[in-house]
Amino acid sequence: MSIKPMEIALDEARAAAARGEVPVGAVITNPQGVVVARAGNRTRELSDPTAHAEMLALRAACAAAGSERLPGHALWVTLEPCPMCAAAIGFARIARLYYGASDPKSGGVAQAPRVFTHPQCHHAPEVYDGIAEEPAADLLRSFFSSLRR
Repeated sequence: MSIKPMEIALDEARAAAARGEVPVGAVITNPQGVVVARAGNRTRELSDPTAHAEMLALRAACAAAGSERLPGHALWVTLEPCPMCAAAIGFARIARLYYGASDPKSGGVAQAPRVFTHPQCHHAPEVYDGIAEEPAADLLRSFFSSLRR
């Protein structure tokens, strides 16, 4: 498994932090492993609570594919997706989800509510956690620490 997409996601997270956004980045690769979308959080910039990195990357990848579904695609994200993003990942039929840091407070994949385990979930991707976990977690710790000063 290549970690290049996660390196790009980390770059997106750093760019989000530089914009004053929570540093989360996401990348979507097609079945051949080519990056088709990348994004960082823009909730503050766009005044949009749904402008999470995953949502923006999903929108861009779906627009590029001309479809609301992305079978065979992989999503790489620096932080465990929240329940909203996890549901959208399922709706988009993402094949594989790779994420870095876990999110005990707001995660929706490994933490409650564990969206992909519900009977109402129509599609659950293969999930791989802990990919570049330390640099992803360090970005978040640094960002929130700077806010508390």
